[in-house]
Amino acid sequence: MKILKKNQLAILVIALMLVTAGYLNYTASEDAVNVGANVVGEEQYAAIGDATLVNSGELLEENDKQNIINTINNANTQNTNSTNNTITQNTTDVTQVNTVTDDYFQNSKLEREKMYSQMLETYQKLLESTSISQEQKAISEQEITKINQTKNAIMIAENLISTKGFSDSVIFVNGDSVSVVIKSEELQQNEIAQIQNIISRELKVDVSNIHISNK
Repeated sequence: MKILKKNQLAILVIALMLVTAGYLNYTASEDAVNVGANVVGEEQYAAIGDATLVNSGELLEENDKQNIINTINNANTQNTNSTNNTITQNTTDVTQVNTVTDDYFQNSKLEREKMYSQMLETYQKLLESTSISQEQKAISEQEITKINQTKNAIMIAENLISTKGFSDSVIFVNGDSVSVVIKSEELQQNEIAQIQNIISRELKVDVSNIHISNK
């Protein structure tokens, strides 16, 4: 009986040792698993955090880049619009100035032609009248000839002036005095001399009686 009890006690001790060893191994394994899990989890979180930071940085950079691009595009658009508006306005202003200038020359020539036509008509009526003397009719004929010669001389002179590079001009004759307006921003001294020579030669007037201006 005593021997059996000793055997049972030994078996019990061994069993307890095995159970204790198994428990310790389980606990160690569990701790290792937990530690590994924690390490993996931390690494994953760290990796995820890093990835988030990198992606956020790239996103911010892309946003900044896009904002800069948008700002530049907006600035370019505004500058382009401003430039286009300025060009359009300047073009409009220049066109208006040119139109006014062209109108001046055209209207001046029309008024001059109208004046000569009225003078010719008046002298022609005198010639047809039966209530004036022959001497008065002779004077009327001379005036008609003089007017026609002046008109022809003006036409020739204006055409010659255009050959000197001026786009337009208008000549006014008042007795021995001649005024000429040239379409030009400015006139050089040699250009003035050329115009004087043409006017003097074609209209038979002295250079001192020629008055030149530009418009």
